[in-house]
Amino acid sequence: MDKTAFAFWLTVTGTLCWVVCFWWMYRISTKQNAFLNQLQAQGKRIEKLSKLEHDLIKEVHPQVGEIKDGMDAMVAAAKENAETNSPVSKHK
Repeated sequence: MDKTAFAFWLTVTGTLCWVVCFWWMYRISTKQNAFLNQLQAQGKRIEKLSKLEHDLIKEVHPQVGEIKDGMDAMVAAAKENAETNSPVSKHK
């Protein structure tokens, strides 16, 4: 085998390696695109659920504020009641 034939076969081998490499990268790219599409669909579902949750919280939020105000009033009344009825205040 002379130098020209050897160079020819190296060139053919190199070209085949490039073809295999491009085919392999195409397969990887296709799988990545499919994964990204699934991820995008999942993100849209999460966004939709998050919006629904946010809407529910907005409906409940005023009620939570009213409950907290009521609890603050109850705590204040309980403290006042405890101070007026405590054994320490009766002995004074």
